[in-house]
Amino acid sequence: MSDLSMVLEATGALAGAGGLGYAKVRAPRVYWSLVGLPVTWGRFTITYRSTMDVCGLTVQPSRLRAFITRNVARRDVLPVPPKIRRVRGTSTGLRVTLRLPAGLEPADLMAASERLRHAWGVHSVTVAETKPGYVELRMTGYDVLRRVRLPRGARPQDLSVPVALREDGTAFVRDYRKVPMALTLGANNSGKSVYQRNLIKGLARLPVALVGIDCKRGVEQSAYAPRLSALATTPDDSASLLDVLVGEMESRFDLLSLHGVSDMWDLPEEIRPVPVVVLVDEVAELFLISSKKDEERRERIVTALIRLAQMARAVGIYLEVCGQRFGSELGKGATMLRAQLTGRVVHRVNDKQTAEMGLADVAPDAVTAASLIPAERPGTAVAADSSGGWAKIRTPHTSRDEAMAACREFAHLVPDLPALDPYRPHVPADAPAPGPSLVKPLPVTD
Repeated sequence: MSDLSMVLEATGALAGAGGLGYAKVRAPRVYWSLVGLPVTWGRFTITYRSTMDVCGLTVQPSRLRAFITRNVARRDVLPVPPKIRRVRGTSTGLRVTLRLPAGLEPADLMAASERLRHAWGVHSVTVAETKPGYVELRMTGYDVLRRVRLPRGARPQDLSVPVALREDGTAFVRDYRKVPMALTLGANNSGKSVYQRNLIKGLARLPVALVGIDCKRGVEQSAYAPRLSALATTPDDSASLLDVLVGEMESRFDLLSLHGVSDMWDLPEEIRPVPVVVLVDEVAELFLISSKKDEERRERIVTALIRLAQMARAVGIYLEVCGQRFGSELGKGATMLRAQLTGRVVHRVNDKQTAEMGLADVAPDAVTAASLIPAERPGTAVAADSSGGWAKIRTPHTSRDEAMAACREFAHLVPDLPALDPYRPHVPADAPAPGPSLVKPLPVTD
């Protein structure tokens, strides 16, 4: 009997170990919750003070505290690490809120994040400032970008669309109220098109007007025609459409002036114009010319884009510009337009210079990370803005059919904008599904 129980115990132990090994590979969230989180929490608690001391994240205590420690507590005066205010576990990692002592700043912890990652045995450590004097250490227990799953609560709302997952397990949200103009760069097969599909799929659910500019004869954006208010597929059509958008911007400024406000969102809801998102698929096609006769058209396009990028935010017109490369070699006005595009998302690029075009002027530290994105991870990118902060993100795979289905489902949300009616794309009627024939067959007779 004892031999049988030993066999059962050994079998149970092997089965449990095998189950944990399977969960570590196929269900990392489950493995982290059962094993990784308790181990990491304990390691963090035991080694916190020594790790902070070794990493140079401690400061000398105040004179009062040193006096009390030396004369009342009769102990040696030791350097003081940041004080732990809160520790909580998540399905992807560990969140620790710290109160910084005088003499430390968030940049000190950011500089030591790689050393903290190795000390506590986690996949990544990012530092976010929550309020003055407080930071949050966001530890990720495993590679959340290997299989991208957006958090359950990530839903499009107002003018914000969750389009990707950050390396710390939170959703990367494209918020047009906070970052009205953005530039997305990436080489072929880098995931740039998938990023745009996620964006269109989320925007289709919102009460906004979508305007597409796709000079590749519409091969990318014509599939989303049921939800588009306007679509331009050639440089000539793009120039005319951008002129109409500039006219729409000026008429909205007249409306703001009439009501004595400086922002569209200060208008009463019943007279507030609908927001417009302009999606430019390949910006280089708007700059390049093949002959001198095209220079006038190019000047019209560049001038209109720069005017929209500089002023259109206040009247609810937003730019989403995509391209493989966007530098001064495109010609006059390219650098000026790029400077107006606050948000930057850079996928895998073919050279470091392209990464510098997108990130060097807003987050220089992110250039190296963007240059090291592997080709076998499409959809991975570096997102940054003018605040200097940046994060590695990855877009969940969204097929073209899924984006098309969302556009068809929410086609009734296309707003009424008479100025854009001439550019409204043709939507072919759905062919009826084949059914049984209603013709009664007649017998063949001689």
